[in-house]
Amino acid sequence: MTRGLVIGESLIDIVEPDEHVGGSPLNVAVGLARLGRDIDFLTHIADDAHGRRIADYVKASGAQLLSESQTADRTATARLTIGEDGSADYVFDLDWRLSGTPPVTPPLFIHTGSIAAVQDPGCLAVAALVDAYRVSATVTFDPNVRPSLIADRDLARERIEHLVERSDIVKVSEEDLRWIDPDRPPEHVAQAWLALGPAVVAVTMADQGAAAVCAAGEVRVPARPVQVVDTVGAGDAFTVGLIDALWGRGLLGAQRRAELAGIGLDALTVALEAAGQTAALTVTRAGADLPDRAALEAAAS
Repeated sequence: MTRGLVIGESLIDIVEPDEHVGGSPLNVAVGLARLGRDIDFLTHIADDAHGRRIADYVKASGAQLLSESQTADRTATARLTIGEDGSADYVFDLDWRLSGTPPVTPPLFIHTGSIAAVQDPGCLAVAALVDAYRVSATVTFDPNVRPSLIADRDLARERIEHLVERSDIVKVSEEDLRWIDPDRPPEHVAQAWLALGPAVVAVTMADQGAAAVCAAGEVRVPARPVQVVDTVGAGDAFTVGLIDALWGRGLLGAQRRAELAGIGLDALTVALEAAGQTAALTVTRAGADLPDRAALEAAAS
């Protein structure tokens, strides 16, 4: 098991007059592939101009787009408005479905999240695939909530919590935690999620840095000071950096579940710092342009 599997939506982000390839799971797949990791990506796109652009983008990163991905009637889009603070507001045109089980060998890890985790009918197939692959794979999950697409808030929360229970690593933003559970402080929700089964729950807090909880306790790291162009893809870049760091420590794969659950605070701090560095580089670029290994190494030197 040397390959990772990422499952989720991919789309075209439209920020007039520009268009960028996007989608939270796509960003994770591409970001990891740019770091030299072997990644398979299962998504839902059409054989149209936008879909071919996405396919070319994924392949250029080094990730493998699974053939079952190209079955949609149209490729999804998201129209973005960027605020003065660099934040993004989305309006989606998206139909999320999956077709069958991907023909891949048991992966080292499986990552999913965002729209793919809650949007009917595809979310049901995602949950089934997570259950199927969990036997061999570390499960990583980022809720990355898109409220404008959620008609039933309680059902979405239920689906998110189910995936948290099945996950080994959860990355979530403070903003998402306030939407998911507005009655409790985000740090309390993170601790409650840890008790459901994950080994690590990491919480990003924009310019306040990030925190994570594990069985050994809690760690915090500050945000790196950078000139922000926009924040599109920042959370996905953090996820990429976190998975890559834990992969590098040999903590991925179901057979390493006990070692991951026993991660120490020093090792978790190093992983959060690596994740923060990946996110910091991404926000200095427009349109979720995640860094490659050379860029990360140059920033660290």
